Amino acid sequence: MSDKPLAGKVALITGASRGIGAAIAARFARDGAKVAVNYARSEKEANEVVAAITAAGGSAIAIKADVGDPAAIPPMFAAVTKAFGRLDVLVNNAAVMQRTFLPDVTAESIDAHFNVNVRGYLLCVKHAAELMTGGGCIINVGSAISRMAYPGAVVYTATKGAIDVMTRVLAAELGPKGIRVNVLAPGSTRTDMNSEKSGKTKEEEQQEIAATALRRIGEVDDIADAAALLASNDARWVTGAWLDTSGGIRL
Repeated sequence: MSDKPLAGKVALITGASRGIGAAIAARFARDGAKVAVNYARSEKEANEVVAAITAAGGSAIAIKADVGDPAAIPPMFAAVTKAFGRLDVLVNNAAVMQRTFLPDVTAESIDAHFNVNVRGYLLCVKHAAELMTGGGCIINVGSAISRMAYPGAVVYTATKGAIDVMTRVLAAELGPKGIRVNVLAPGSTRTDMNSEKSGKTKEEEQQEIAATALRRIGEVDDIADAAALLASNDARWVTGAWLDTSGGIRL
């Protein structure tokens, strides 16, 4: 792999103001891509991601859009093409995750998850594919949880399972256009979404470490490095794949 394997490429990462999305944006920029950093609410954090990229000599912009709102999606892609003239890589990373046991599941909580994690992903793929006239790469951030039985995450797990299935269909449909579509499936990763802020206890974290073959919690850079591989030409023959980036959780 060259020092700048994404040189000349333009990438849009949704939900990139912090956590895994921010790490992917930074890694893609180091690899030479021009990066669009999408955010819904965290403007300050998104601007900090952009500032860090530009300070290191990269090129990036921040774009506000809630991908759970269908009307916000076309302007986001228009902003990317206005700034950079093209789109080569889409990373669907924005997500909703609320720990909800079955008695507390509501129609509203189901909609909140599916509107972003499934409908938002699919509409972003639709608009990205229209711009990728010369081929491209789409990475849908799923989760190892889609292949686990995790109490308290039935709705979130359902969305991640949907991502797995639709990614395979999209890979088959978009393959003739030279567009690769893959799932990146993190396990337990150190982010705000997977911390005490989201209701996770220290005991649960230790249980996850014990269930992970590599015996630690994942870091955001672990996931960003795998995303960089999928986006690069080294993965040119990889599509419709489910890349386990969980450290071997519950093998």
